[in-house]
Amino acid sequence: MDPITQEMLSSSGEINTFSITTSSSSSPSSSSSAGAMMGPAAGSSATTLSRYENQKRRDWNTFGQYLRNHRPPLSLALCSGAHVLEFLRYLDQFGKTKVHTQLCPFFGHPNPPAPCPCPLRQAWGSLDALIGRLRAAYEENGGKPEANPFAARAVRLYLREVRDSQSKARGISYEKKKRKRPPPQPSSLPPPDRGI
Repeated sequence: MDPITQEMLSSSGEINTFSITTSSSSSPSSSSSAGAMMGPAAGSSATTLSRYENQKRRDWNTFGQYLRNHRPPLSLALCSGAHVLEFLRYLDQFGKTKVHTQLCPFFGHPNPPAPCPCPLRQAWGSLDALIGRLRAAYEENGGKPEANPFAARAVRLYLREVRDSQSKARGISYEKKKRKRPPPQPSSLPPPDRGI
C-alpha cells in the first residue's frame, strides 16, 4: 500500500483532515521553510501560520506525494488538468458523503430514513475548497498562472458536474446565497410637521 493511501486510511478520511509527512528536499528554499513547518515548538523565530495556510501546505504536500507515487512518476511541470481529475477521483474512495444512485429509492432525499448501498464520495464543497487551495499553492510555489493545472477548464467542468449530480442525488441545493441588503438607514430629515 502506498504512503498516501496509508495516511488517508489512518485519518478520518476527509480531505481537509489528512496530512502527509515528507522528507525535506535538498533545495535551499525548503530548508528555510522547515522551521516554520515544525510549528511553535521549533523556536520563537517560527511564524504561526493560519489554519488555511497550514491546510494549503498539507494539501500541496499530499498532491506532491500523489505525483511521486503515480505510475509512472510525474513531475509538476508535466502535470495537466487530466492528472488533477485523476487525483480527485482517487480521493473519492476516502469520501464520507453518501451519494445516491438514480436507482436508489432515496435518490433526491436529503435525509434518507434507512441505510442504502450507495457509494461514499468526497463532498463537492470539500473538493472545491481543495482545488482553490491547490490553485493558490501552485502559483506560490513558482507555477505560472496560465499553466496552472488546477485552474484548467476540465477541472472547473468536473467540479460543476460533481456539484450538480450531488445536489440532485442528495436533494440539497447548492445555489449561491443571495446577499442580504442592509436595512435602509433612517433618513436624517426631520419628521413632517403635523399641525394640531
